[in-house]
Amino acid sequence: MQFLRVFLGVVLFVFFSVFYACQQNPSTKEKVIAKADLAGIPDKIDFTFDVKPILSDRCFICHGPDKNAIEGNLSLHTAEDAYKALGENKDRYAIVPKKPEESEVVNRIYHDDPNIIMPPPESNLTLTPKEKAILEKWIAQGAEYKEHWAFIPPEPQLVPKVKDTAWGVNEIDRFVYKKMKLQGLRPSEQAKKEKLIRRVFFDLTGLPPNPEQIDAFVNNSSDAAYEQIVDSLLNTTDYAEHMAAEWMDIARYADTHGYQDDFERTMWPWRDWVIHAFNKNMPYDEFVTYQLAGDLLPDSNLEKILATGFNRNHKITFEGGVIPEEYHVEYVEDRLQTFGTTFLGLTLECARCHDHKYDPVSQKEHFELFSFFNNNKEKQVVPLPDETPEPYITITEKEANGVLSFINLQKSEKKEIPVMVMYEREEKRPAFILNRGVYDQPTDQVYPNTPSSVLDFPENYSKDRLGLSKWLFNADNPLTARVSVNRLWQRMFGTGLVSTSYDFGNQGALPSHPELLDYLALKYQDQGWDTKKMLKYIAMSATYRQSSVIDPVILEKDPENRWLARAPRMRLTAEMIRDQALQISGLLVKEVGGPSVKPYQPAGIWEETTGGGGGSTARYVQGTGEDLYRKSLYTFWKRTVPPPSMMTFDTSSRDLCSVKRQETNTPLQALVLLNDPQLIEASRALATNTIQKYPQKLDKQIAYVFQKATSRLPDDQEMEMLMQHYNDMMSKIDSGAVNASEYIEIGDFRADEKISEKQLASLSLVAHTVLNLDETITRG
Repeated sequence: MQFLRVFLGVVLFVFFSVFYACQQNPSTKEKVIAKADLAGIPDKIDFTFDVKPILSDRCFICHGPDKNAIEGNLSLHTAEDAYKALGENKDRYAIVPKKPEESEVVNRIYHDDPNIIMPPPESNLTLTPKEKAILEKWIAQGAEYKEHWAFIPPEPQLVPKVKDTAWGVNEIDRFVYKKMKLQGLRPSEQAKKEKLIRRVFFDLTGLPPNPEQIDAFVNNSSDAAYEQIVDSLLNTTDYAEHMAAEWMDIARYADTHGYQDDFERTMWPWRDWVIHAFNKNMPYDEFVTYQLAGDLLPDSNLEKILATGFNRNHKITFEGGVIPEEYHVEYVEDRLQTFGTTFLGLTLECARCHDHKYDPVSQKEHFELFSFFNNNKEKQVVPLPDETPEPYITITEKEANGVLSFINLQKSEKKEIPVMVMYEREEKRPAFILNRGVYDQPTDQVYPNTPSSVLDFPENYSKDRLGLSKWLFNADNPLTARVSVNRLWQRMFGTGLVSTSYDFGNQGALPSHPELLDYLALKYQDQGWDTKKMLKYIAMSATYRQSSVIDPVILEKDPENRWLARAPRMRLTAEMIRDQALQISGLLVKEVGGPSVKPYQPAGIWEETTGGGGGSTARYVQGTGEDLYRKSLYTFWKRTVPPPSMMTFDTSSRDLCSVKRQETNTPLQALVLLNDPQLIEASRALATNTIQKYPQKLDKQIAYVFQKATSRLPDDQEMEMLMQHYNDMMSKIDSGAVNASEYIEIGDFRADEKISEKQLASLSLVAHTVLNLDETITRG
């Protein structure tokens, strides 16, 4: 009996010890599950929106589409590869649908052994408890795979029905409202009329409205007033130039060739064509086809050939010791990258050296696409700085008075203008898969073809750039319409429905409103790729017209404004900031087209960075007269030294194709606003015009300056502060703290001598202060 009591005591001790230990030290999986936010996990796990982002970010680098990078013979990007048997005995499985306990993926993501856990510690990648729970639940529900959303052609969408019909103008608002309600949000009220007109003016023309236009709109009670404004803006040359400014980034336009010596090139007639195309509202499919393959069209003419300059905007070297084949490959790769980023939203350049690590684009497919751009009749070595790289066309007065009448040849000093274009070689140049992407390591020969994951290339299409253009606008191509309409949305809202407008692949962002994106893509196609019509459709929506005032509740629930319960608050682009100052000051010269001009720029900046090649780009020669006040679209663009004030405000360098600019806030931006001669001069011109308009009426002068810059009148407090600032400046001029004579001498503009220096300088300083306001450089 004593033995039995001892034995039972030991058993109970061991039992409770183990039980206590288990309670204090649960398994790794139990600890993870306990911390997981299960409430945030959907009832039904969706592969595209819940699982694919996790696999793409944490797993595909070793277990993705790149066959050369696969580890453990496991690829997780397709169901076939993920379900297959693994190991020497083929007795283990990464994923067993509906059986997470038998799935090695589940075992590995929960394991605490650093030699077993996935992702491995050395990768510096981790999974959150919620992400682990999502993967496990997905496998338990059957581990259903879906093709990447962007590679599935858009499908017709039913417009959501909403109970609250008080808000909304068109179908866009129905889609947006449905998402808002799901997030527990409500739309903001409509923006005040002076804010709305400022917003739509900047978005469609890049320029602000004047006080007279604002007052007319505010006082117009007609329901059609806003639509009339939108229609009028879309029919201006300002609209065409504003659209062209964005296309310059996309097409990597510059006035120099780049590389070390960075000699001047003449491509501005192509820029004139782009403005012309937007002005006449050329359908997007035609606009793109001309640029990709205008020389191959059956009815090709000089205009269509000129449009192919799009393909030649890449950098070109003039160095004497280059290897022709090396730079031929680099030029073709640039065209391919531009094609992929602009029209497909894919990072095709990632497959140059190996199969794409994240997207189903193989190295073979990369070079098959490469071969479409491989046959240009170009000269790789250009020995003279003033020589135009072949092939090119020559534009004379005869052409400028005929089929190329949109070209502003009058501003050119030369009467014959050579412009680089594309011409196909008669004998096809063979293309090869390049080992590791290196120009001198060709392997297997390839022929023109397109990625099967996007759309097979039809047999009846010609295997050249014209055939590629047809493939791009094939009704079954899943990307072209989505990518293009997403950029139009980005133009109006600052961020696209797919925020990564440059990447629709596995590493890109998921669409915030996938049904709306498909609806707009099909609408754009069905309406004949009419860009003006699509922009008007977006501008007319209640979603676009919302106030940008930030509600604390909305901000907390949706800090990035992903669900569009308010209008975005966006800073003006570099071009808009400068052009606005010129416009409101009365200095802006609205001549359209012609050669690039050279406004104010820091002295000596070109000389400090020149490659030593001499030529017209060795030193900066500032322009004079009207050249100082042309739109920023026409500013001379030297690749190695882009306009510094514009670069400070995040313009693209034009080295490569760019479809979305970054947006930063730095102290340098404030310094540019305070010290740029263009802005100081614009302040003086604005002050001069204001004094002449309202002589001896300081309050009206200050109110007018403020309204021209911000599109609204100042309130009482603002008025009092600006009046005090004016008086302070007068006092500082009297005391000698401010030298009025020096200040009003900055820039070439000269004010009316009848205006006193003291009065002019004081109001100019007030105007300069207003031009520095955050509200002035913001469009919302």
